[in-house]
Amino acid sequence: MLLQKQTIQPATAERRRFQRVKIHLLGRYMLPDRREFPCQVINMSPGGLAMLAPGIGNVGDRVIAYLDHIGRVEGKITRIIDNGFAMTVGATPRKRDKLAAQLTWLANRDILNLPEDRRHDRIVPRNPISVLTLEDGSRMTCRIIDMSRSGAAIAAEQRPPTDTQVLLGRVAARVVRHLDDGFALEFVHEQNEDTLEDSVTTQ
Repeated sequence: MLLQKQTIQPATAERRRFQRVKIHLLGRYMLPDRREFPCQVINMSPGGLAMLAPGIGNVGDRVIAYLDHIGRVEGKITRIIDNGFAMTVGATPRKRDKLAAQLTWLANRDILNLPEDRRHDRIVPRNPISVLTLEDGSRMTCRIIDMSRSGAAIAAEQRPPTDTQVLLGRVAARVVRHLDDGFALEFVHEQNEDTLEDSVTTQ
């Protein structure tokens, strides 16, 4: 009997770890037909999430989403809800542990109204002009539409392919999606807000 209890306990702990928390995160997502839409996550666990979304696919459709504070997540639609859908979150055990820590921090931030909330908001730099260095060493002038500690939206005449590694000023980043007037970057490392503007606008 003792052995049976020991095998049951981890399953119970696993269920608790995947409990969804109410959370409000903005982002964008892409359906299999490559259409992109804005979204708002209303609850999330390391294994799944529910979002308010204007473009709703079919159950089983693969979804790629880019969420503020969280980054890129992939999964499949599991059910349709009012004005949106629920989806799985595909991740390695290590990524799930990281997600659990992020969600705990974000949930506590919302409850306590911590000042970190403001630090992660997107801001428009005082000097929006920067230089983007591409993988081949070529450089082009661009304008920063807005940015946060984890990434930036860029307006530029050229749009590098997604997954291209670039430098924005002296910050290493990756092109994650194309926008109507430019593209979005995800920083390789989360930046310090105090030095962010100087780092991205360094010529």
